Amino acid sequence: MNHYDVIIIGTGAGGGTLANRLAPSGKKILLLERGTYVPREKDNWSTQAVFLDQKYTTTETWQDKNGKAFRPGMHYYVGGNTKFYGAALLRMRESDFGEVKHYGGISPAWPINYADLEPYYTQAEKMYHVHGLRGSDPTEPWASEPYPLAPLTHEPRIQELNDDLIKLGLNPFPLPIGARLGENPGDAPAVLDRYDGFPDPSEVKADAHVVGVKPALQHPNVTLLAEAYVERLNTNASGDEVKEVIVRKGLETLTFSANIVIVACGAINSAALLLRSANDQHPNGLANRSNVVGRHYMCHNNSALLAISKKPNPSIFGKTLAINDFYHHSDKSELPLGHIQMLGKSDPLMFREDAPGFTPGMALDYIAKHSLDFWMTSEDLPDPNNRVMVDKEGHIHLHYTENNLEAHQRLYKKLVWILEHVGCETHLLPNHLYLGKKIPLAGVAHQCGTVRFGKNPNTSALNDLCQAHDVQNLYVVDGSFFPSSSAVNPALTIIAQALRVGDHLLEQLK
Repeated sequence: MNHYDVIIIGTGAGGGTLANRLAPSGKKILLLERGTYVPREKDNWSTQAVFLDQKYTTTETWQDKNGKAFRPGMHYYVGGNTKFYGAALLRMRESDFGEVKHYGGISPAWPINYADLEPYYTQAEKMYHVHGLRGSDPTEPWASEPYPLAPLTHEPRIQELNDDLIKLGLNPFPLPIGARLGENPGDAPAVLDRYDGFPDPSEVKADAHVVGVKPALQHPNVTLLAEAYVERLNTNASGDEVKEVIVRKGLETLTFSANIVIVACGAINSAALLLRSANDQHPNGLANRSNVVGRHYMCHNNSALLAISKKPNPSIFGKTLAINDFYHHSDKSELPLGHIQMLGKSDPLMFREDAPGFTPGMALDYIAKHSLDFWMTSEDLPDPNNRVMVDKEGHIHLHYTENNLEAHQRLYKKLVWILEHVGCETHLLPNHLYLGKKIPLAGVAHQCGTVRFGKNPNTSALNDLCQAHDVQNLYVVDGSFFPSSSAVNPALTIIAQALRVGDHLLEQLK
């Protein structure tokens, strides 16, 4: 059996970041990744290949609560889903760590507060090359340092939109973006295009592969085994320690062991792995005495929307602006509504499939040239019936019912009100491709909550350092640990917690 000091399963925002933090320790570390590297090719920037043909999306199918099969928007590659994210890296608001009342119910408090994570947010922003401007977001939490890099410059049409929003009394701010500008060799400046939803062959995008895994592998003590699917984790006889990591690689079955085993497969697949690893000591799934593993799945109430501007929008990137004026409340609502940000600029192919339903008399090229692309996020709440389950064959079943929709509907109306005053048509057009090929359930980019952390072992699976309450050498370090989802992109919080757990593990490994 091959023994390591640390095994990390998954190389996304959690696993890739943690690998980077642990690599300088000199300890023997194995990274297990079920996928391989994203090939660097022309199709990386092809709308047809990426969005319509789903060339890089897994071909596996899951089942919904009605037993209907669907193809999830998962990307199994070194770097995980961060290879395809838009690199919008926001901190959760300070209030998000406490109990928050919503239209749909209560968002529970976290076992840590913002101050516990703040130093690691600062480190995460440096590590992931975040461009932003402190003091520009009216809801931003306090920070110990400025952003490491200046905000990205708005292109002229986005700057005009920014100025119009200010005239309306709103507080638009530069969207924090992770981009390694100026770091690649060559005299020509990098142009941010084909960024949001696309893999980046130029490696300007600060993703977990480029920022985390790649430098970690420069250390001789770190090994990556790609195309290695972890089937299950076996424990010792008492069930309090993982003794074997069972891996399928091609037609081979391999067995590894480690002093510390870290699961970082993403909230859905991490829960599925723990459930597949049930044994006599853990009959409901590994580390699942609380019966919360797989439950409380959250993915945000998200909408990708096109506003048709009366003025052309020749922007190339566009993803530089956000609005949080309605995050906590609005003039007609005492409860939170959510977050609005710009998306990467659309082209006609991105909404061709939807065209017959919403474009009578309106040409697709006109829409593409005049669209302003928005992304709205409202918090969804942890419901124990929204859950990941596995059947006897190990296939994933994802049961999810939307909640807190009134907040999202109110946020939509706020965006329509904005459009009425900034020279746009007053109707919004859906861009379902960003949500996963017209199947909202398949849009799993913001997945979290399935292996929640907490202080009480009867109501949580992990402690506040993401260590399993019942299995001493097992950690889960991805979006699984979230007790609530907030209404901002989860990536920076996953990264920050991975760094926090990393510091804890470095002490344990001494």
